[in-house]
Amino acid sequence: MPPQRILTKMLDITDLIDVEVTAAYVKYAIFVIVKMMLMSVATAFFRMKNKAFANPEDVVRYGKEEIAKKYLRTDPDVERVRRAHLNDLENIVPFLFIGFFYSFSGAGLSTALLHYRIFLGSRIFHTVSYLVPLPQPCRALSWLAGYLVTFSMMYRLVMVGLSLS
Repeated sequence: MPPQRILTKMLDITDLIDVEVTAAYVKYAIFVIVKMMLMSVATAFFRMKNKAFANPEDVVRYGKEEIAKKYLRTDPDVERVRRAHLNDLENIVPFLFIGFFYSFSGAGLSTALLHYRIFLGSRIFHTVSYLVPLPQPCRALSWLAGYLVTFSMMYRLVMVGLSLS
C-alpha cells in the first residue's frame, strides 16, 4: 500500500478538536462540580441542625466531655446526605475525566450537549430522589441514566482510539 493511501485512512487529530464541544464540557463540568460541592454544605447543615457530629473537637462548644459526648453520634438525615455525596463522588469524578477526553473525540455539538445535559439532569434528580426520598426505582433510574451516559462517552473514546491506531 503506498504511503499516501495509509495517511489518508488515518484520522487527523485536528479534526477531533471542536471549541464549542470543549466549551460545553467546561460549562457542564462546572455545574456538576458545584452541585457536588454543595453536598458538603448540605452535610454540614444537617450535622448542625441535628447536632450529630463525627469528631470530638466538633462538640466542644456544647459543654464538657460527658454532656458533649451525646452529640457524637450518627443521624439518619446526615447519613442520607453523606451517601448522596459519596454517590456523587463515585459518578462525577469518572464523568469529569472521561468527559474531558470525550470533548476532544470529534463528537458533534448536539451529541455532546445531549450527553452532558442528561448527566447533569440525572445527578440532580438522583440527589432529589435521595434526599426527599422518592420511591424506588426513581433513584436507581437516575443513577443508571448518568452511568449510561458515561459509558456512552467511553465507548466513543474507545472507537476513536481504535481508529487512530
